[in-house]
Amino acid sequence: MEITIIILTVRYTQQHQKNNLKNSLTSGGVVYSTNYELRGSRGMKKLGVIGGLGPLATSRLYELIIKMTDVTRDQDHMEILIHSKPSIPDRTDYILGRSKENPLNMMSEVGENLVLAGADYLAIPCITGHYFYENLSKRIHVPIIHMIKETVNHCKRLGVSCAGIMATKGTIFSKLFQLEFQHEGIKTVVPSEIMQDYVTSLIYQNIKVNIPPDMDKFTAVEKELRENGAEIIILGCTELSLIKRDYLIGPGYLDVLEVLAMQSILLCEANLKDEYRAFIDTQPIILR
Repeated sequence: MEITIIILTVRYTQQHQKNNLKNSLTSGGVVYSTNYELRGSRGMKKLGVIGGLGPLATSRLYELIIKMTDVTRDQDHMEILIHSKPSIPDRTDYILGRSKENPLNMMSEVGENLVLAGADYLAIPCITGHYFYENLSKRIHVPIIHMIKETVNHCKRLGVSCAGIMATKGTIFSKLFQLEFQHEGIKTVVPSEIMQDYVTSLIYQNIKVNIPPDMDKFTAVEKELRENGAEIIILGCTELSLIKRDYLIGPGYLDVLEVLAMQSILLCEANLKDEYRAFIDTQPIILR
């Protein structure tokens, strides 16, 4: 099921702008308010989310942004436009050549509609979806937060020298993380073939279908990565954020969704809670 949630206030100065936006939004089954103000309400920017990749990860990003924002009332939160479109073809299947369905056009359409609705920045809570980042940036004329670059920059600021990566086969195969880390002089280790199958199972056979994850597999992958030199483990698939939320996995993990939530809050000029400015914990932080 496709869902679009628009949390914003829009004011129009020209009637045809309102009609054009209404026609565009209703054609996609959008739920929207009729009292609108484009961009910059209360001094904060608006975030648009290309969601549904998958739905749980999108929901988790929204949850994180709310929990990580320092507020004293509802009105202190940033405005967010979320379009959850799970029908976007699987990114890994396309990257690995198992499908000819290119996700790019549908992702671009969602992004363009979010910009039309007033988004100042876009977020994509799907690491593998960043395979299409350059092409999306050419089509969509607002900044798209690059979750991988932000994660690498965060590791660099914290002095990490070697990172282990848990991610989809599409992300590992296309070296989305490895190349960015290499550019900053940081080594990476990735799972062996058997351990990568474990990660795939955790993502596709467990989390995406609402089945509790096999934590023995998670622990086995972590053990191999640390034995091969990883100082921290990058939870490099947004579904893996649900494991960090629901299980006491301990310190030494960096959740890419937490990094994306942090950057979204800062770029949109909301107030970030101090305790969320670093996510490589000495004590586990569990958000519920």
